[in-house]
Amino acid sequence: MQKMLFISIFLISLLSLFVTASKTFNIDSSQLNSIEKKYGSNARQRVELWDSMIESSKNESVLNKLKNVNDFFNKLTYRTDLAQWHKKDYWATPIEFMGVGAGDCEDYAIAKYFSLIKLGIPDEKLRITYVTYSKANSKYDQAHMVLTYYHKTGADPVVLDNINKSLQLATKRPDLKPVYSFNATGLWQAQTKGERKMGSNNLKSWKDLMSRF
Repeated sequence: MQKMLFISIFLISLLSLFVTASKTFNIDSSQLNSIEKKYGSNARQRVELWDSMIESSKNESVLNKLKNVNDFFNKLTYRTDLAQWHKKDYWATPIEFMGVGAGDCEDYAIAKYFSLIKLGIPDEKLRITYVTYSKANSKYDQAHMVLTYYHKTGADPVVLDNINKSLQLATKRPDLKPVYSFNATGLWQAQTKGERKMGSNNLKSWKDLMSRF
């Protein structure tokens, strides 16, 4: 009798652990099932890990939110749009990026941007920034995209990058030269001193991205 009682308690505890482990906070089960059906079980696990990271970061400091989001997506594999999507340029949604588990620089920046928005970071403090990257031992600059966070207007932004994976102030990244930046509400052009707002974000790639959310 005692043995049966022990087994019952053990099974109930095991079931409780399973339910707790599979609980999600920022995405519902129907979405997870759809992701698994389209991309496979590994994709579902990636999204569940993202969900747990978002939930555990909600009460963290801004710096820790930046670090947690940056670290999470930088673990995904770099792959060009041509190799992944068979297109010259394709801006993946965060779910598409996590679904296939790979992407290029704009996919990292976009996924970090929307994750930080979900964590309550105001849109006006975030910019997806198109830059030229001066690679060491190369005489050619390459097009690149990063996410930047501005503590306040005019402040030196923090750079979230998939090449140099540690958080850095922009002044510590002379290898990056900004060309233009944008968020959901605006578009800015970099100038020799400062930047100039060009108006609202009418980028074709952004509109295409938003149509797939």
